[in-house]
Amino acid sequence: MSSELAPRNTSTAPAVADDDNRYKAVQAKLDMLGTAMDDAGLELEALHRSMQNNATHTEGVTDDIENAQLDPKFVRLTVNVSLALLGSAREVRKMSDIAEETVDLTHQTRRAHAKLYGALDDIRSNRREKTPKPGFFNR
Repeated sequence: MSSELAPRNTSTAPAVADDDNRYKAVQAKLDMLGTAMDDAGLELEALHRSMQNNATHTEGVTDDIENAQLDPKFVRLTVNVSLALLGSAREVRKMSDIAEETVDLTHQTRRAHAKLYGALDDIRSNRREKTPKPGFFNR
């Protein structure tokens, strides 16, 4: 039974929350968010499996110490640990499901953003003349 609280995959750094709202920057941030959440979902799934296995193992230990006729308080404490692990595993599973949903929504958002602003970015990026800042024509 071992647990590591430190993330195993440190290759994905979170996207910087800045005021750079250019098309390509937003697309890159959404891509980084999707990748980071996908990695988090995988880590949470591994944590869920580990906690579930630890809970099952602890149930076996409970049976063993009960059969060995140890003091009933140790049996109760071990049962409590097993129940706590099961409850924690359920909550980690919920977090894993939420991470998966967030990944899906991030990809949907990225596609919607590309659909809405991709063509405009192509026009602005391939133009020789300088394009007025957004809101210029609203004055």
